[in-house]
Amino acid sequence: MPRPLGDLEDAVMTRVWKWNRPVTVREVLEDLQQERSIAYTTVMTVMDNLHQKGWLRREESGRAYRYEAVSTRAAYSAALMNEAWSASDNPAAALVAFFGMMSEQQREALRDAMRVVQLDEPGESPGEQRR
Repeated sequence: MPRPLGDLEDAVMTRVWKWNRPVTVREVLEDLQQERSIAYTTVMTVMDNLHQKGWLRREESGRAYRYEAVSTRAAYSAALMNEAWSASDNPAAALVAFFGMMSEQQREALRDAMRVVQLDEPGESPGEQRR
């Protein structure tokens, strides 16, 4: 299970996920510098740490590396939610509390996701609904 990303790790990963392509430290640095003052070596260290933790893969490109995400933000979010839910001493109550915090838009997304999961269950055809 992944640990939650730190603030700077999350800022880096947000860009890598958003761009959805191999990126250099320089590209991430220049984008981050629009929001904060930060050194090249700091971004390079964070990206190397994310590589060591398994969040980024890298490939040499000249004298630098190009980094890309190993998985999606959705997979990261799902793993965090699963960890939090699994840690609860009352998973049903945790889910009820979580659902109670959701906006109408989030509840609709949940309903859509449940329809997809139900269609993926063995023995059901796409047009068949569970009873």
